Amino acid sequence: MNKKGKLCCVSFLILILVPYLAAEKNIPTTREMNFLCWQEFQELVPSKIQTVLLPVGSLEPHGVIPNGTDNLAPEAMARAIAEQVNALIAPTLNYGVTPAMEAFPGAISISPEAYQSFVKDILSNLADNGFRNIIILNGHGGNTQFLQELIRQVANQKKVRMMVINWWSLADKITKDVFKENGGHAGNNETAYIQAVYPQHVHPERYSPEMVSPLAPAESYYPVPVPSSILVYEEGQGFPTFDEKQAKLYFRKVNDLVANLIQDTIKKWDLAHVYAK
Repeated sequence: MNKKGKLCCVSFLILILVPYLAAEKNIPTTREMNFLCWQEFQELVPSKIQTVLLPVGSLEPHGVIPNGTDNLAPEAMARAIAEQVNALIAPTLNYGVTPAMEAFPGAISISPEAYQSFVKDILSNLADNGFRNIIILNGHGGNTQFLQELIRQVANQKKVRMMVINWWSLADKITKDVFKENGGHAGNNETAYIQAVYPQHVHPERYSPEMVSPLAPAESYYPVPVPSSILVYEEGQGFPTFDEKQAKLYFRKVNDLVANLIQDTIKKWDLAHVYAK
């Protein structure tokens, strides 16, 4: 048999054996709930996997990066860290509460009442399916207050542990370390994170500094719609850099930070025997 034939045989064996070996060792064939059949899910949860990552976001303008950035970022994060934290990934909730940006093309905003009711049912069902640790990876600031209210209700009703992570806020120190300045909505931080995963959907050729505005302090003034889709936290800094090397470094550092937080929090919940099962 020639070299090409041997290679084909090896590839064929790998395709056949990998799923079989995974099943034998109880290794998930995927971490994404969308692709699990119900029998495999039943075998995994909760006996082998007790943690689920739920990415949530919104559909709204983000300068010259995708309107779905608030979904794409936590979704990519979940895929990057799921194995490390031994979690499954629930399907992303792609719509959120974003009334201040609803006027921009392609934006969709859900009413707080509809959003809370829907998310409450999702969280309750995840708990009923046997997950002990429900981690919400939130990509959109407009969702935060509603998510925090919900986990206070559902965690105590269902006797499970829940956490909301706003990654851009958690990563504030990393943003300042990597970029040497503060970040912003669709600024250096979000743009870099998306560039590391979806560079083909980042459009520096469409960017100009005139697209940037400072984020309005609510106690001073509050425009609706917002004047710009790039809103920096501090005037004069946080502008997108479009630096590929910087983007990859930022992506890795943020993911490590989030994974470490999840692992540490679960460890402390376990040590305290919080809602022990």
